[in-house]
Amino acid sequence: MTNATLCATTATVELTFTSGTKAAFPYIWLADNDPAGFHPQTQERITDLTAIPLDITVTAAEITDTSLALTWSDNRPASTFDLSWLEAHIPGQRAADPARTGFHHWRKDLGAAGIPRVNANAILTSDDALTDWLKQTQIYGYSIVEGLADNTEAGMDVARRIGFLRQTNFGVTFEVQSKPNPNNLAYTPIALPLHTDLTNQELPPGFQFLHCLANEAQGGGSLFCDGYAIAEDLRQNDPEAFELLSTVSVPFRFHDEDTDIRNRKRVINLDEDGQVIEVCFNAHLADIFDLEPVLMTRFYRAYRRFMQMTRSDDYLVTLKLKGGEMVVFDNRRVMHGRNAFDPQTGFRHLHGCYVDRGEFESRLRVLARPAKTQAAA
Repeated sequence: MTNATLCATTATVELTFTSGTKAAFPYIWLADNDPAGFHPQTQERITDLTAIPLDITVTAAEITDTSLALTWSDNRPASTFDLSWLEAHIPGQRAADPARTGFHHWRKDLGAAGIPRVNANAILTSDDALTDWLKQTQIYGYSIVEGLADNTEAGMDVARRIGFLRQTNFGVTFEVQSKPNPNNLAYTPIALPLHTDLTNQELPPGFQFLHCLANEAQGGGSLFCDGYAIAEDLRQNDPEAFELLSTVSVPFRFHDEDTDIRNRKRVINLDEDGQVIEVCFNAHLADIFDLEPVLMTRFYRAYRRFMQMTRSDDYLVTLKLKGGEMVVFDNRRVMHGRNAFDPQTGFRHLHGCYVDRGEFESRLRVLARPAKTQAAA
């Protein structure tokens, strides 16, 4: 049976669960997370934290087989917590999250054959197949969906199985093909070095979907590399360059007749634990660097080193998409590019859209719920 002890010196309720796990729960945290302080339908927090004294104390704790009941010093109603909920939300450790799959960093040895593949019909008809595909796509940063119908809706149907499509200044969807008067290099037949899209945006899009409708021209092979792998290798081999690229922001800009969208970005972004969580690299959208002269020279060395690594065969995976295939990749991790192609030798047409990371992770969490809960959602 779970045991509870009140510890006045630390202002915590100390619990020893039947599993043997020991944990301390601060009084203020318990008052803030009283189950009665959440709306019964929306589950949004309705507790007014400012109405809870910082020095609030617990005067009594009663344990049953499944719950913990607390009596408070300020005569507010008693609070009752489910023990399994408390064990899943121990302060100091992150709650389990089905969307945290971890990442597999890859280099050229992955090869085109190592890219996760799945049939479109399986994704569209099976939640189990959808779940497995989402996990593999997040772990590797990209995957290929096969067997798509020969129309522009087919790729969007797969994307919408995840969530809402992200609209940008290029629209909800975009056509990657050579066309007159282009406002983006993707709409030309020239080679595109490895990059991430729309680094000029306040929040660059998350996952990109590129559905190949035709790829008959000579050239036009697709290029990919794992930005996380490059960043980690840079951290290991050139710490100064890594430090500069992960702490110094530079301007990015896209502008045409109708828009002028600018933002500052660090090339490498880290979470609070120092893990690489985002790469923003697009040499074509880089604006005029405005750093102090002394810092500028140091930054250029680091930036150039990173650029050289993106062009190294050590990281490059190449393939030529076929009609009916769609590549899906994390635009803030996997850099993509293409070889030049000759539009006189055949038609090349890719149809694209974006789904943000938040939508992607939300779908993983919902799919992980028990079947009855999913149906209710």
